[in-house]
Amino acid sequence: MSRGGDREDEVRRMLDGPHPQVPADLARWAAERGSGMLRRRLFARRLMLLVACAAVVAFTVWAMAAHPWQVPPAETTPSEGW
Repeated sequence: MSRGGDREDEVRRMLDGPHPQVPADLARWAAERGSGMLRRRLFARRLMLLVACAAVVAFTVWAMAAHPWQVPPAETTPSEGW
């Protein structure tokens, strides 16, 4: 028999055996946990969007005040005695 067939037989034996007891409120507990995870994920996504928007606004304000695209004035001036 092939290796895959052995695994199939083992899985079939496990599924044919007695099924474990599960708590009666397992579905409710899983739904509550899932909704909590979704709320946290939504909060994290909104927080990241807020931080990204704040970074864009801060960069825009800095760029408008500092004018980084302009060449700074020269520190020294040429002498007139040439």
